[in-house]
Amino acid sequence: MNRYALAVRRWWTVPLAYVLLVAVGGTMGDGVLPVPTLTGGMAGARVAYFTPVLVVIAVMYCLDRRLPSAESTAVVPVRRLDQAAVFLTAVLAPGAGLLVGMDVARNTILLLALGLVAWRLSNEATASAVGLLFLIANVMLGRVHDGMGHASHTWWALALYPGRSVGAWLVAAVLFAVALKLSAAGPRGTER
Repeated sequence: MNRYALAVRRWWTVPLAYVLLVAVGGTMGDGVLPVPTLTGGMAGARVAYFTPVLVVIAVMYCLDRRLPSAESTAVVPVRRLDQAAVFLTAVLAPGAGLLVGMDVARNTILLLALGLVAWRLSNEATASAVGLLFLIANVMLGRVHDGMGHASHTWWALALYPGRSVGAWLVAAVLFAVALKLSAAGPRGTER
């Protein structure tokens, strides 16, 4: 099964995605990307803000790689190995967050949770896109400007909360636990 996880599922791509996340966050992370807002004008989002999508894409790539004949005869259900790998992916996020920012780590866990739910309801491609769309929606709709030029965020824009926000971390952890439970059965249509 170890060879299966490495050769077929290719879970080794997730640590590589974290290396890429840290490399991009360390070199270009403070760069600002202009993002249009619905209220007019442009908002800026750090490049590092969008890097958690790399990890979600790597996880969805691994979950997409199935070999039904081998999985149906495995002694240990492959879904357990997948769940362990996804959980380990979430555990690695704070380590990367120490290097690029804890808000990036929290957003990685949050986007992974959203991706797992979307994967359960649809497919891997949709799951990867949901995270990016969530980040864009947060930047476009979740920012609030007061009359004096200060920007804050709405209550629902979890991706915009600072990395030290305990409430945002708790919500991300709860959403991840629920998503992990939902994804235990695999994508829709593969239940037994």
